[in-house]
Amino acid sequence: MLELATLGILQREPLHGYRLKQHLELFMGSCISVNYGSIYPLLKRLEEQGAIAAVEEEEGETSSGRKIYSVTDLGRDRWRQKMLEHPQESWVNSRSRFLIKFSFFSYLQPPERIKLLEHRLMVCKLRLESREIEKLAPDSYQTNVWHYAMQVLEGEILWIVEQLAKERNIGTIN
Repeated sequence: MLELATLGILQREPLHGYRLKQHLELFMGSCISVNYGSIYPLLKRLEEQGAIAAVEEEEGETSSGRKIYSVTDLGRDRWRQKMLEHPQESWVNSRSRFLIKFSFFSYLQPPERIKLLEHRLMVCKLRLESREIEKLAPDSYQTNVWHYAMQVLEGEILWIVEQLAKERNIGTIN
């Protein structure tokens, strides 16, 4: 998920590692954990793979400058591939991944956005239908948490339906 978010943010503007971390925390903090121990190795790996390139070095307060990274055409292709894939993962991770993807919807075409929204809607409906845990909740606190989680899920479904309607409307206007 961090790679997806990093490539998405670098499409907006070239950034050095520190500013990238700030952007990730600001826009993705509710979805992923962001720390320097994961950002700098990721940037190095993406640069070695050709997905990003250091476009210039900015002079810092210390003697060494900071690399400013920009996404390459290969990185854009890799980002698009990650946007459109649906990996098998936990419910929590799939929700986080979808929220990250949604924040970069402006870089996708309406049919691609509709496809992602329809997939998420299907996943949410399946989750809502599988109320097996309700039968297993041994006390009122666990039951209350489960009911709250179902309300959140129902809210997400309504939101996705609204987004789908907007996207389908955009498709008919163009």
